[in-house]
Amino acid sequence: MPLWAKTGKTMGAVTVTNLTKTYEKGSVTALDDVSFRVEAGELFGLIGPDGAGKSTLFRILTTLLTADRGTAGVDGFDVVKDYRKIRNTVGYMPGRFSLYQDLTVEENLNFFATLFGTTIRENYHLVKDIYEQIEPFKDRRAGKLSGGMKQKLALCCALIHKPTVLFLDEPTTGVDVVSRREFWTMLNRLKEQGITILVSTPYMDEAVLCERIALIQTGRILSIDTPDAIVRGYPDRLFAARTDDLPRALADLRANPSVRSTYAFGEYLHLAFRQNDTENVSGLSRYLAEKGHSGIEIKPVTPTIEDRFIDLMTRETTPS
Repeated sequence: MPLWAKTGKTMGAVTVTNLTKTYEKGSVTALDDVSFRVEAGELFGLIGPDGAGKSTLFRILTTLLTADRGTAGVDGFDVVKDYRKIRNTVGYMPGRFSLYQDLTVEENLNFFATLFGTTIRENYHLVKDIYEQIEPFKDRRAGKLSGGMKQKLALCCALIHKPTVLFLDEPTTGVDVVSRREFWTMLNRLKEQGITILVSTPYMDEAVLCERIALIQTGRILSIDTPDAIVRGYPDRLFAARTDDLPRALADLRANPSVRSTYAFGEYLHLAFRQNDTENVSGLSRYLAEKGHSGIEIKPVTPTIEDRFIDLMTRETTPS
């Protein structure tokens, strides 16, 4: 039976209602009236760039910071009134490696188990798959581990007390592609054990690995849904364009009144028109040719999470 199903409460559920948090005497808004709910046993992603408010939100939910306004709950406990209970039931892996650099792998894990009144042996089943990968280095100081190994150790320490909810703040930032892939495989195994997982990431390609996601920018939630549903919500036809002079083409497309938005996307420029018109592509090709561009290519493409994020962000910041 999953951990959250053993009590009468909805263990593992997270609720956020109208959270607002400012810094520097109100001049900087980190969170702006944020609301959402994470269901018990769900793998939920908070997707957004640096400075979007992800870390502030996680610090409030793990009772390390208080909000200016609004309420939040974890496992049915209020983050302010019941902070001690929440600290005993959640696991938290902050964005910056925060374990003891001078302690060995085994010493760090034993230390965190002791803090919560448990042992590695008692909850070894939770960390077994992960710990087996770092066990050959159990006598190495944590500060001497690679980025991927530090990540695995931090996850073991966050799990060792059998949490109902796991908060992972940008856990894959700064690690190699293989370690990132391994990490998400581990998260899916943990989810199968009934642990609710909230993970934040700036990587749009990781959004599709979550069951539901919230897109966040400058402290505001832009959209909450499954990754597929968010992509399907892209309102226009999307095109990819390129010429032999991509930087100049970007400037020229932004100056074209028929183009609603355009931005660099790999080897292409992605763009959307203000109105759906069968003459859009041919008209834009003529426009670019008149501007002296060569090697012109314009084709329809399927939107991605990143395209939808940019679309929502543009609509949020552009006056109507």
